[in-house]
Amino acid sequence: MFYIYEKSSTYIIGKPDRNGVARPDHRQSYKTMAAAKAALTRIAKVEPDYDPTRYAIAETDVFHKTIEKKVQKRSLMDNTKTWMEPVNTPYYCSPSSEAYWSM
Repeated sequence: MFYIYEKSSTYIIGKPDRNGVARPDHRQSYKTMAAAKAALTRIAKVEPDYDPTRYAIAETDVFHKTIEKKVQKRSLMDNTKTWMEPVNTPYYCSPSSEAYWSM
């Protein structure tokens, strides 16, 4: 499996929307490198201010182990507890959100 990610923020990029802008989407992955390159080509065709140095492709294991950035989060229930969390963690899966604690 492969991801297309934004180099500066390491957000996993999804398919372009109606306006031609590729938005972060942690669920989007591709089975082969060729499929990821084809998706990147489609993004380049529809995105109005496409910059080829903005995005990159990486294998999922390599991405999660070495590339993905982490951010410091604070627990919603215990405001003193902090931890480092990957930037692509869905909001509802993070203990820093109300949605996590209300399930």
